[in-house]
Amino acid sequence: MIGATNRLEPALGSGEDPAQYARVLESVYEATMSGRKPPARPRSVIADSWSRLRALGLDPERCSITKTTRASEIEERRGAAGMTEIFDEAVRGLAPLVGPDDANLIVVADRQGRILWRHGPGRMLDRAERLGMIEGASWTEEAVGTNGIGTSLASGSAVQVFSAEHYSRSQHPWTCSGATVRDPRSRRALAVVNVAGAAGTVHPSTLALVDSVARLAESALREKHRIGLDRLRMISASTLARASQPTMVVDRSGWVAAVDSMAPIYRIALPKVMTSGEHWLPSLGLCMCEPLPGGWLIRPQVNPASGNVCAEVELDLRDSNAMELRYSSDLGSWSIDLSPRHSQILLALTQAPEGLTASQLASELFGDPRKTVTVRAEMSRLRKRLAGIVLAQPYRFDPAVRVKTVPAVRLY
Repeated sequence: MIGATNRLEPALGSGEDPAQYARVLESVYEATMSGRKPPARPRSVIADSWSRLRALGLDPERCSITKTTRASEIEERRGAAGMTEIFDEAVRGLAPLVGPDDANLIVVADRQGRILWRHGPGRMLDRAERLGMIEGASWTEEAVGTNGIGTSLASGSAVQVFSAEHYSRSQHPWTCSGATVRDPRSRRALAVVNVAGAAGTVHPSTLALVDSVARLAESALREKHRIGLDRLRMISASTLARASQPTMVVDRSGWVAAVDSMAPIYRIALPKVMTSGEHWLPSLGLCMCEPLPGGWLIRPQVNPASGNVCAEVELDLRDSNAMELRYSSDLGSWSIDLSPRHSQILLALTQAPEGLTASQLASELFGDPRKTVTVRAEMSRLRKRLAGIVLAQPYRFDPAVRVKTVPAVRLY
């Protein structure tokens, strides 16, 4: 089957014979893995996955679970923001597929591909356990090959994988349909909802149902977020009315509920350990922070007594889908997600301690020193997020900040 361009692409069309199509896939698989010309092309999402895994040198005969997460860590991951709501939505929305007589089960994994929950008939849970599809196991592509969990995370789209489309031969008796659930605020991946079952249960509608459930989970998270911010606005209304200086109200994740005498902003990064008192916050500088039920009251200090804060910044560039900057000092620690462009800019600045002009940075980013307008726009957005860390004229890190990158690169 030649891959379609639709966002949702089932493994086979309505009315196709799964057994016959499985035989075709098996011949495609055998030819591809042996280096021969296949009798047909696999779907593009499958071909791309196989290509990634062959480049990594993954052996399709030996894809197996080698390490699982400890029970205490599984519970910690389950307790992460939004995970319980996602699991509840998955069980509620996919219940028709996992009755006592069905050959399917529901699997929910986190954004690292770690399985956190399984739900379904006992015989299918036992069968999945023999395959290694158990709580705490990693089901990324790198760990177990092409599958509904790992390939959905790698491709960024809902994916159905049928029979010999799985890279690992041990998974050929299975089919799976997975869809990534994203944080409706940041669009960062939170989890994957997956239905796995015997290959003979494959149906085109399963992928659409799984994707719909993932979108419903995002809607539930969006509504929970809205209700939380509305509650904070009600709680802080009288305080803001009496405020005599710029003030901001945020939830525990830094999402802004209300501001007074300040420019509107969507979110600020908060320290990992937040306490009452002074904290240095990106985009705001030194602030006085006071607790509220479900959030914080933030007052930027107009004339802070302290000067530059000696701090350490770490750029974590290991995962191209989740690059981040981590900051730590005596006043607190926090992290923010980075776009690919902002990661590229910061990496360039780490290698130029004396700083870069807009023209020099344009050459670094685009190979064209004339694209200074684009550079200045990007730097304006970046410096609003990292007040006091990235300076201008020329663009550079504050000398009081020590910078390192993961993976490490030569800095100066």
